[in-house]
Amino acid sequence: MVDMFRDTWAEINLNAITYNLEQIKEKLPEDSEIMAVVKANAYGHGIVPVAKQALASGATALAVALLEEAMLLRKASIDAPILVLGWVSPAYASVAAANNITLTFFQREWLEQLSGTAMERPVQVHLKLDTGMGRIGVRAKEELIRILREIEKNKNVKLTGVFTHYATADAEELDYFYEQSKRLEELLSVFYENWTEPVSMHVANSATSIRFPEKTHNFIRFGISMYGLYPSPVVRLENKISLKPAFSLHSKLAHVKKISKGESVSYGKTYTAKQDEWIGTIPIGYGDGWNRKLQGSSVLVAGKRMPIVGRICMDQTMIRLDQAYPIGTKVTLIGEQGEDRIEMDELAMYLDTINYEIPCMINDRIPRIYQG
Repeated sequence: MVDMFRDTWAEINLNAITYNLEQIKEKLPEDSEIMAVVKANAYGHGIVPVAKQALASGATALAVALLEEAMLLRKASIDAPILVLGWVSPAYASVAAANNITLTFFQREWLEQLSGTAMERPVQVHLKLDTGMGRIGVRAKEELIRILREIEKNKNVKLTGVFTHYATADAEELDYFYEQSKRLEELLSVFYENWTEPVSMHVANSATSIRFPEKTHNFIRFGISMYGLYPSPVVRLENKISLKPAFSLHSKLAHVKKISKGESVSYGKTYTAKQDEWIGTIPIGYGDGWNRKLQGSSVLVAGKRMPIVGRICMDQTMIRLDQAYPIGTKVTLIGEQGEDRIEMDELAMYLDTINYEIPCMINDRIPRIYQG
């Protein structure tokens, strides 16, 4: 049980994780497996509980961004395959090898540096191809051939996978997606001409998995949609999959007062009452990741929308109430209450960002309570 000494918490519905995995499994070819992406503390949901739930619900591998995240999973007695998607210094390849963690690589210099290292066992690696995302990966055919030749003579490395990432799989305009697909085919042609050992192929993020399940190869990397969020408004409108959000955020009224017309609320006097009003205070603020720019957005009290008024403070937020409510009345900042719902998509639009950022911004001052 999480220690809670203030009335603010996030609820994580693990049954929703299972439901979303079941929905995508129905769309995939029978031979396509699921790699559950649990980087960034499982998109703010909690890396260990979500990883365990995903594996129990049919995922066969996990993906993280950092070696530290992979080690956290190993320390939690999770023995499933783990791929680190980000760059890891070759100095730590022996740590990954000792813990059966697969690393991403894409540089000949990385291999050369590793070749002179004394290791008890080879580190498993997946080769990243940059087909147009422009972050990391091998771009040129000639460089790919040189890297494959370097792997052949490097006893400290075992190549077990190849992958790429689509930049616009969630977009309405798909010309660039098909351009990336073409580049992938060209690079894979060179790869298979120069490599005969079996490897796993994975190219599909959530958007690709939902919209183009035939392009999944051996694995999909199921990230944002495992948590019940659509990769973009376009994907949501296409309605090709049913998803259930796993994350909700709640607090309770800590104080209720009546202010008179002309009185102001919070720093900078940015809100002044136009009439006599009831103001409630809830114990959450930007110190918890509740962004100051959410001033003016809504929360739910008694199933009704109430606006945030005045600047959000580090630890407290004020809302305008339609009447007096008892101290301890539940306030929902994200999620469902009564017949209404505050969705992450709504908050993302208000903040001019993407829904991915919303659960990630709620930091660990907010305890996660797991249901299901």
